[in-house]
Order: sequence, then structure tokens, then C-alpha cells
Amino acid sequence: MTWWRAEWLAYALLGLVALLGLLPSVRLVWEAAAGMAAGSEGALARVLSEPGTWRALFNSFYTGVLGTVIAVILGAGFAWMVVLTDVKRKSWWVFLFMLPMMIPPQVTALAWLQLFGPSSALLQTLGLAPAMGRPQPLYSADGIALLLGVQHAPLVFLALRASLLTLPGDLCEAARLAGASQAQVLRGIILPLARPGLVAGAAMAFVSALGNFGIPAMLGIPAGYYVLPTLIYQKMASFGPSMLQQVAALSMLVGVLAVAGVWLQGRLQARASYRLIGAGRRMAVIVLGRKRHLAEAGMALVLALILVAPLGALLAASLVPAMGVPLNWDTVTGSAYVEMLTRQGTTWRAAWNSSLLAGGAALALMALSLPLAWLMARQPGRWTRLLEAIVEIPYALPGTVLAVACILLFARPLPWIEVSLYGTLGIIFFAYLARFLTVALKPVQAGMRQLDPALEEAARLAGAGPLRRLWDMLLPLLAPSAFAGALLVFLTAVNELTVSALLWSAGTETLGVLIFNFSESGDNVLASAVSVAIVAGVALLMAALSLLGGRLPPGVIPWRN
Repeated sequence: MTWWRAEWLAYALLGLVALLGLLPSVRLVWEAAAGMAAGSEGALARVLSEPGTWRALFNSFYTGVLGTVIAVILGAGFAWMVVLTDVKRKSWWVFLFMLPMMIPPQVTALAWLQLFGPSSALLQTLGLAPAMGRPQPLYSADGIALLLGVQHAPLVFLALRASLLTLPGDLCEAARLAGASQAQVLRGIILPLARPGLVAGAAMAFVSALGNFGIPAMLGIPAGYYVLPTLIYQKMASFGPSMLQQVAALSMLVGVLAVAGVWLQGRLQARASYRLIGAGRRMAVIVLGRKRHLAEAGMALVLALILVAPLGALLAASLVPAMGVPLNWDTVTGSAYVEMLTRQGTTWRAAWNSSLLAGGAALALMALSLPLAWLMARQPGRWTRLLEAIVEIPYALPGTVLAVACILLFARPLPWIEVSLYGTLGIIFFAYLARFLTVALKPVQAGMRQLDPALEEAARLAGAGPLRRLWDMLLPLLAPSAFAGALLVFLTAVNELTVSALLWSAGTETLGVLIFNFSESGDNVLASAVSVAIVAGVALLMAALSLLGGRLPPGVIPWRN
């Protein structure tokens, strides 16, 4: 490939990625800057003068910090047990602990709502339901924080596990030979070396909690408890496009908080980092002996509380004729599933829209990630570094911020062609492409790093051009990684709510929006039936990815070592 053709490919991909990742953010900043330029009469001044903004800001911090603490306790505990001890069936523990992260947050919220409260079908069946009229305990700040912790604990688990897996066994064995006890090894060696992973996981959990919409919407809006993402949603839902400048200012506030969280993570990691010479051997496993069964029982109890019980309550709620009815042989019915499959046109429309958007985004991003990963690996330089930074922006921003940016970008018809994307599936599709590009790209980059450049050099010396090398050599080798990335995109996008909650309109509902709308309208039985079907689909897709895991580079599938 001549140098000018490589430059043309770099410029073309940079332009496409900038269109996806940078243009919405630039439009949002432009709108917010226009509000700032107006001074005391501008949108930013009005937003900052409203007491509701500061209440929502405090609520976001409170639920985010408390949720992060819960996530750290759960995620760190599981990471220590799975990596450092000799518990059995580790792959199953990891798979089950990762499942809450892959379940949509609105489904998580609905499952927990069906577990507690006087109308719980499961508690009614067990005779443990509180008296009718008692308030739902999850409609509170602490309830939101609890579910945010459960939802984002796998992020802490993944980050800390990555640090623990690289701990050098030589250091630990040397300390033991020098007379250090197991507790001293944990405090003096393992904990300091694993601290960067713990910090990274906590920061990711906090930033994710700030941008989470599904859980605060399901648990906070009924109680009048607003965080910044739900405040943005309420302003858009109540006042429409006339509030765009104020919503843009709020979105910038959320974006600044998210960026500050990422910056703080980097600073804390830099202060907590240690340099190791060589990779070393894998650290020896801590033998629990007779306590292993007790440890496994404790892990099973945690999973039963955070996963099995809520999903069991969700299934029970989907099998009764109405909320508040106990589940028994006389009341069990599949009418909600019949309604969902035969009489609810919106269900099929939402399923088609979600499948079309998620499948289309997965295929398009899989095709884009192959040349993009090749360019970043084989043509390193200023432009490719910029390219990689731009790719990360839409995924780092909270979904509501990206949605507002897309509304601002496409509020008017596209220039020259006079086609409007606002209110169509096209605007949601664009948002999905921007948000999930990095999800598709990371597995392919991991695969590229494992390929020896000598293979391409030999093909080039034999006369093969760049397209020939990409198609005949790299594509077959990277196909498993690209397919895994596409499946991860589909799995994440098919149930997405945070972005589509602000972008959908009549006829463009997605599955995430459908569940949220059913719950808001009080049809919790039908919402539970749709949620059960979604959880089953998520588990099947995760199982399919696990079967593919043997052919993939390490780290591509989050729940596999």
C-alpha cells in the first residue's frame, strides 16, 4: 500500500469516526456555550438558579457514592474469592455474577420491585408479604443505591480480577519463605498491587451510576426523587423541544461530572500504581481447606439474594392474573405471555425495532472495526491516537447526554438532502453506532495484538495488496473476535433504555422503552412477562458467547478468564 493510500484510509476512517463520536458532543457543547453567552438570561443561568437542579445533583452524588460502596463490597468480595482461593466451578460463579450487569437496568428494577412490597406475588405465596397499603421500600434513595450497587458490582469485579490475575506468585512465595503470615502477605503485597484495579473498578461503577437512567427512573420518579438523568428526561417529556437549551446545560453538567470521575480515576491509579519487573508466575491459590464449603455457601447465598430471588419474583409476577394475587395452582396462568405474543402489537413492533437496531448496529460496527483496528495497529501515529480517543467519547458520556446531543444534532432536517432523522429509527441507530463502536472495536484490537506483523510482511513481499491481505489473511484470523464484538454490541443494544428513552416516538419503541412504559402505566404483569423473555434471551446469548470463548483472545468475553 502506497503511503498516500494509507493516508486516504486514515482520513476516511477519521472522518467517519468523528461523525459518529465527535459531532454530537460538539453540537452539545455549542448549544451549552450559546446558553452561557446569554449571561444571566441564558439557559445555564436558569438551570443553575433552580433548586431542583441542586437537589438532583446532590441525589446523583448520594446514590452514586452509596451505590459504588455496595458495588465495591460485592465485586471485590467475589473477585478475591474467585481468583485467590480454591473454590470449585469458578467459571460458573463468574458467569452468574456477571449476569446482573448484562440484564437491562429497568428489568433489574422491575424484578426487585416484584420481590418487595405488599403486592409481591412471591411474598404473597410464601405468606411474607407486608400488609396492603404499606409503602414500597425500594421507592427511596437507598433503594436506588442498592440496585445501582448490584448492577455495577460486576464492573468492580472485572477490574479487580484483572489486577489479581497478574499478581506475581514469586513475590508471595518469597514473603512466605521469609516468615510472613498469610494475612501479612495479603496486607503487604496483594492489596497494594491490586489497589489500581480496585480504584479503576470503583471509578467505573461511580461514573456508570451517575449516568444510569433505568433504575432511578423506575424507583425514583414514582417517589418524586430525581437524579440528573431523570431530571433531563422529565424536562424533555413535560416541555418538549422548547427546553432544549436548558436540557443541554443539564447534560453538560452530567458530562462534566463523568469526565471528572474519569480524571480522578486516572490520578488515583497513578498514585497507587507499582512497577513490576517481569510477568512472574501466577500467584498460588489460597487453600481454604474445610472452609471452602462455607465460602461457597456464602457465595451461593449472595447470588441467591441478588439474582435468584429477584428473578424468581419476576417470574412469579408474570404468572399471576393481577398484582397482589398469590401464585398457586389455582391462580397460575400464562395469560400475560399469550397477551404479549398474540394481542400486543406494540410488543412485536418493539421486538422488531430492537432487533433491527441492535442487529444493524452490530453488523455495521463489526465491518467498521476490522479496518479500524488494523489501521490503529499497523499505522500508529498522531491521527490514529486521535482516532482512538474519539471512539471512547460517546461510550464514556452518560446515555442521556448522548441522546440530548443527537436531538440537538438532528432537530432540523439534514442539509442538502432535507431528510429529517428526528422521531425516526434513524436517530436511534446513529446513537447506537456512536455509543457502541468501542464495544465492537476492543475485541478486534485484542485479536490484532496477538497477530505477528511478520505474516502481513510476508504477504506484502509476495505481492498481496492491503485489501487482499485484509480480506484473505486478517479477516479469517480476526473473525471470531469480530463476531464476539458484534454479539456484545447486540447483547448491550437490544435492551437499551438510557439512550432510546429520549429518542423514541410513536412507532419506534424499543424493548427497553416498552418495559418502562408498561411499568409506568401500571401493567406490571405484562411488563414482567416481557422482562422474563428478555432475561432468557440475555442468558442464551451469554451462553453462546461462552461457547465461542475457546477461540477468542483472553479478555474478549468479560466473564471468562
